[in-house]
Amino acid sequence: MRDNNLMPIVDEPAGIYEDPLDLMDEIDRLKKAKDATILAHYYVDGEIQDVADFTGDSLQLARDAARVETSTIVFSGVHFMAETAKMLNPSKTVLLPDLQAGCSLSDSCPADQLAAYQKKLREEGRDFQTVAYINTSAAVKSLCDWIVTSGNAREVVEERVPKDKEILFVPDQHLGRYLVEVTGREMILWPGSCMVHEVFSLQDLIRAKKNTPGSVVIAHPECPQNILEVADFIGGTERMKQHCASIQEPTKFLVATEANMIYPLENAAPQHEFIPVPGIMTDTGETCACNRCPHMARNTLAKVRDCLKRGKPEIEWQPYFDKAREVVTRSLLQ
Repeated sequence: MRDNNLMPIVDEPAGIYEDPLDLMDEIDRLKKAKDATILAHYYVDGEIQDVADFTGDSLQLARDAARVETSTIVFSGVHFMAETAKMLNPSKTVLLPDLQAGCSLSDSCPADQLAAYQKKLREEGRDFQTVAYINTSAAVKSLCDWIVTSGNAREVVEERVPKDKEILFVPDQHLGRYLVEVTGREMILWPGSCMVHEVFSLQDLIRAKKNTPGSVVIAHPECPQNILEVADFIGGTERMKQHCASIQEPTKFLVATEANMIYPLENAAPQHEFIPVPGIMTDTGETCACNRCPHMARNTLAKVRDCLKRGKPEIEWQPYFDKAREVVTRSLLQ
């Protein structure tokens, strides 16, 4: 079982060059030979999205995973996403191209720490339900009452969490703060954040908007409040795509989320220009191209090919998957 502690991100040694088109052809052959379906998150490289059978945000991919008919699923994303696919498909083989593809949000909320905090709140007499962002481990999901994605969080909070209950929202403090604002529900916020959305530079965003007259800022609700305050549209990745596709007039969008999101945006709305908002390195204050998730970047065409060929790394069933599955199914699939 994967360690929930923060994982160091290390540069991998460069491998032997393989032509991407050859890799894509090989993956297509292996998918048929291995009876496999590939799911790919919007934050992985576009060439992986091109060979995938399903692409989408966390909510859409969870729903797609529940409908897969093949005996094997390759989840090109991060660890918690592959865990979700496994719990929804206990009898299927679920492969993750790189087991080290984790998530800073998930790592910020270990199951043992959440359980201890829940116990403390109950001992204080607090009557609450725990709402967890999907960016959490299966062990954490098993401790929660509801699982949400950026695409359905507002609906769940407004319509499904009883009004007479307090809400403990984990692990993303920025998404939680945004939900407090749009729903009016008070929440106890866990102090977690996404390493990618945390680094967007407000100064560079304002400069980019000034230098791009008529541009529209679209931002993911995982961004800090100072970024959301200057955004023209706030929404998860699927809603970003739908919003941009609904606008016919060619527009320049400044995009405050993981940079690979540009690829599905361009496919959905080619009439527009999409410009990634730069990040800023907290240790030096310098602008950087750090709006890429290093965990998502561990997914490569070669690793997708290799896991299909070898049948590993595989997500193994864990005892707490049953409870996590019940919560995920009730929250996302019903």
